[in-house]
Amino acid sequence: MSATTHTTTRTLRRAVGRMAITALLAVAAGVTLPVWAQGAPGGPDMWGPGMMGGPGGPGMGGHGMMAMGSPERIGRMVDRMLDGLKATDAQRTQVKQIALAAAADLKAQREAGRALRQKGLQILAAPTVDAAAAESLRQQALAQHDQASKRMLQAMLDIAKVLTPEQRATLGARMTQRAEIMQERIQRMQRGPAQKS
Repeated sequence: MSATTHTTTRTLRRAVGRMAITALLAVAAGVTLPVWAQGAPGGPDMWGPGMMGGPGGPGMGGHGMMAMGSPERIGRMVDRMLDGLKATDAQRTQVKQIALAAAADLKAQREAGRALRQKGLQILAAPTVDAAAAESLRQQALAQHDQASKRMLQAMLDIAKVLTPEQRATLGARMTQRAEIMQERIQRMQRGPAQKS
């Protein structure tokens, strides 16, 4: 991997992390719920990290990103997202508590998902692939993804109760703008260096 590619990848990962927190708050505003509800592209990632772009992979898996990072990092991300919203100290404290509790729960779910991925790899590596076992594993992965989705939605609803309608509207507008910027970056990266002009 070249230095330029590594730097671009690192920048994109940071942006995705910020987007995950922004998505948590903006979806609480009710602005992007239909988009978020679709989850990560490809759905649950039971075969390996990032193979299907699901939770825990490099795709835009919201709850996978939310489960990553220290409490301090999550707190800083929440602070940045609340900047410009005239959030009170009490609101900041409440939103951080909600985000940290959700992150802890999602981290546990993400770790459970790793066990499913390991089983999936074992099934695929076996001399004879057991289709029934693979289907059973797929069902387990769907259930795990659904559980994480429900937990994320609960966090969003809890945050929505803390913020005022005006704050949610401002956050929703900011989220829309950042999503557009992220989409432009992704498109530039897909075009490659020769076509960036």
